[in-house]
Amino acid sequence: MAKTYTYRTIIEKDGDGFHGFVPLLSGLHTTGSTLEETKRNLEDAIKCHLEGLKKDGITPPLEQDTMEVIQTITL
Repeated sequence: MAKTYTYRTIIEKDGDGFHGFVPLLSGLHTTGSTLEETKRNLEDAIKCHLEGLKKDGITPPLEQDTMEVIQTITL
């Protein structure tokens, strides 16, 4: 039975293209020439990462197990 996973992704401008990553999935980074290409590449990378975890018998981490905090620092 298929299971649906939801992950927070971050895409940043990087030179002439974009860099995307998933903070909860350690080591998952990708790039793209456009924002749309980077989104597609992230989707493919997430699927591949989750399939690898499943193959290794590892339960994928869930966003509900994390907390996002934005901090403001004044120097």
